[in-house]
Amino acid sequence: MGTMVSKQKQKMTNKDLFESLKYQEGGDHYSKMKVQPAYFINENNLPFAEGNAIKYICRHKHKGKEQDIKKAIHYLKMILDRDYS
Repeated sequence: MGTMVSKQKQKMTNKDLFESLKYQEGGDHYSKMKVQPAYFINENNLPFAEGNAIKYICRHKHKGKEQDIKKAIHYLKMILDRDYS
């Protein structure tokens, strides 16, 4: 039983991360970027809200347009509330 718990708690390795970035589910807007948001976010251990803001900012021209900018702003407001209110 202890083995299952320790396997579940293992961190994603750089090898796992690099393998997962070789493909994208549902489009190619990230794979066209020089540095994919997922790589940047994981390498810098960014929290959820920061990571999502970066993701939406990076993809807005290729996917969600104005809606993605609004989503990024939403996450930035969340960070302001969480850290500075």
